[in-house]
Amino acid sequence: MDLPLTTDTMTRTTPELPRYSRRWDADTASLPEARDAVADLLARVRPTPSARAVQDAQLVASELVTNALKHAPGPFTLHMEVVPDPAALRISVTDSSPRPPRHRPPDPERVGGHGLRLVRLLCGALEVTPLGRGKRVTASVALDNGTALS
Repeated sequence: MDLPLTTDTMTRTTPELPRYSRRWDADTASLPEARDAVADLLARVRPTPSARAVQDAQLVASELVTNALKHAPGPFTLHMEVVPDPAALRISVTDSSPRPPRHRPPDPERVGGHGLRLVRLLCGALEVTPLGRGKRVTASVALDNGTALS
């Protein structure tokens, strides 16, 4: 008995959404590289996010990476992915410190220690996920209110 052979093909109905991941040791990390990665990733999004959304995302990534550099011995990983509904850039930094970020009250006299407050103002919230060795801190930056990704 002969059986007919068929070939199934999969058709992707939605394009792959842009993402980026980079692992650094504490002594090789580069804040300019992290900010450039945000701009490069968002340049691939259509419609292109506003300059303000890109700058907000760069600031959030920079602050999360800075906190990992200052408070964890390394290594750490920056992972970013565009999510479609609603359109946002999800930024995650995984580091080796089990301690969660510490929110400090505003103090105009203090130099430094304002980064998490800025991140919360831009993102609304931070998600901290304890891991076996360290933690992952995640924030999402809106890519223009109501923009749909194509």
